[in-house]
Amino acid sequence: MRTVTGLFDDYGDALDAVSDLEAAGVPSDDISIVANNTGDRYSTDSSDAGEGAATGAGLGAAGGGVVGLLTGLGLMAIPGVGPVVAAGWLAATAAGAAAGAVAGGAAGGLIGALTDSGVDEEDAHVYAEGVRRGGTLVTARVDDSLALKAEGILQQRDRVDPAARRSIYAQEGWSRFDESADPYTLDQIERERERYRAMMP
Repeated sequence: MRTVTGLFDDYGDALDAVSDLEAAGVPSDDISIVANNTGDRYSTDSSDAGEGAATGAGLGAAGGGVVGLLTGLGLMAIPGVGPVVAAGWLAATAAGAAAGAVAGGAAGGLIGALTDSGVDEEDAHVYAEGVRRGGTLVTARVDDSLALKAEGILQQRDRVDPAARRSIYAQEGWSRFDESADPYTLDQIERERERYRAMMP
């Protein structure tokens, strides 16, 4: 098994990537999504959001495609990121870490789960920072035979190049995700989104 990961500036692109991964044969149980939810942008009355999220309840991905994955969305707070909606194995790992620590557990759990599954640590910090700044993270565990196809799917859906994004962050003095930083406000997230849209060819 290999782990493929994509950070997306657009939540819709992330959802499309999840759908494409499932269509390619990746079980929904092996896909995770973590999205910045500042301003309660992605919670719905039909989700499990808010019900036992601190202990990871409702975060497991259900079968049945993207709808199944999203009905498993739960809310949790990641120090330095703020509120997120999340579902799947990666989210459950982060939530479990949060439940076992007074502070910093979810952030450590997110980065730790990524690195434990084979994601480069520098990239894991970029992904956490990207979610802090309003992005959505899609992570899938795939058979080796599907790895190239899965990587292609994430690329086609406009995933962020972590090296290029790290360079942008570094120009502002950033070096790694800081869970003690203040979460981004809605205004800051929108300015961040506009900045990246302006960089698109």
